[in-house]
Amino acid sequence: MPAADAPPPPKPPPTPPPPLPTANHLLGRPPDARLLLLNCDDLGLHESVNLAVIDAVRNGIAASCSLMTPCAAAPHALRLLRRHPEVPFGVHLTMVCESADLRWGPLTARDRVPSLLDASGAFFAPTPAGRAALLAQARLDEVEREFRAQIDAVAAAGLAPTHLDFHCLADGGRADILDLTLALGAEYGLAVRVWLPPASARMRERGLPVVDRGFLDSFTVPLDDKPAHYARLLAALPPGLTEWALHPALARANSQAPGDGWDVRRTDHAFLVSPEARRLLTEHGITVLGYRTLQEAWQRARARSAPPTPPGVPR
Repeated sequence: MPAADAPPPPKPPPTPPPPLPTANHLLGRPPDARLLLLNCDDLGLHESVNLAVIDAVRNGIAASCSLMTPCAAAPHALRLLRRHPEVPFGVHLTMVCESADLRWGPLTARDRVPSLLDASGAFFAPTPAGRAALLAQARLDEVEREFRAQIDAVAAAGLAPTHLDFHCLADGGRADILDLTLALGAEYGLAVRVWLPPASARMRERGLPVVDRGFLDSFTVPLDDKPAHYARLLAALPPGLTEWALHPALARANSQAPGDGWDVRRTDHAFLVSPEARRLLTEHGITVLGYRTLQEAWQRARARSAPPTPPGVPR
């Protein structure tokens, strides 16, 4: 019998929570598989962008793309997508412009979404100040109204997207905007690009595959010797799911494409359709995925978590 003044036995340490499932596990891939989600953003921005994006998916290493429906070249992009139904695409949800020279506004009537507009009646500029001003005043009901209009514009064209993502606003820029987008994704049966913590961990807890290893925006890649930089990134790609968002456009002498970032776009297209890019994927054992794969996985996960249908209720 222990002495009366003996200290109580130490409590066992708390059981650590189980590790979150990886994207490889949720996608049914081996744990050491190197998966690259390779998506081309900004379809609809300009006809030369549209042609390059479709070319990069059909003839290059890209596997899906994202369409900005408020842009002037969106009708041209929709025609290309109807012509090439094999090209998976999502809706690049848009609440900011491209630059000071490339301005556009909402698909919704302006008087129904005034909190999304700057003093000129257009979307805000994609500068830190512009994004901050938008996010400070944007009403969630007006964000939903505009997002639905942008998604429904695709359905009205007879096309079915695979996912939702955001133009110049990582994970929507605000937690409530991301939650709204996740709800819209569930309603329309779409995956959603989520890559920032803690939301990315929340997705994996729900069995929804998202990137494990970060997100690359090609506007952050140095232009000097860009192919060699991409080659180094591919050689160092870790196991798990990584996403690259590239921004291709054609290099054409008579192009009226946007000057801002033109070299980024031209060199992205050149890399995506190069034999060297395909050789590097083979050499390093990298599997490229598009958002159709994620859409299917998200749909399966939602079906598993859906409450059972009560007896007597039609399915």
